[in-house]
Amino acid sequence: MSRVQIALRVGDLAASIDFYTKLFGVEPSKLRPGYANFAIEDPALKLVLIEGEPGQATVMDHLGVEVGSTGEVEAATQRLTGEGLDTLTEDDTTCCYAVQDKVWVHGPGQEPWEVYTVKADSQDYGTDSAAPAACCTPEAKAG
Repeated sequence: MSRVQIALRVGDLAASIDFYTKLFGVEPSKLRPGYANFAIEDPALKLVLIEGEPGQATVMDHLGVEVGSTGEVEAATQRLTGEGLDTLTEDDTTCCYAVQDKVWVHGPGQEPWEVYTVKADSQDYGTDSAAPAACCTPEAKAG
């Protein structure tokens, strides 16, 4: 199964969790300090909430497509590279409290997209205790 991911940086994590629980009728599937995610079946969506600065307006952090296996990430990497897109692959990386394999691309407005699979849960937010801003979105590549 694959599903689209939307990651939002929010100024009030508790209020956002409450709102999205009501909106989608499901509780978060993972809650950690400064972080929550919802694995919504209908519509097929992974909604990620990342705590930002208090009072800030909600902004898009990054977008993604969650897939079921490393093979699907590898196939996406080949397809995207074949389409002439600049790709950045990360294998066995810890991000958003999970060990993942992923490939990143950027849209024409430099919006970051990842195609990823979750290999295992993690108690750490990111590799080397990366800050939330550094963990989930690589630097935009010119191209």
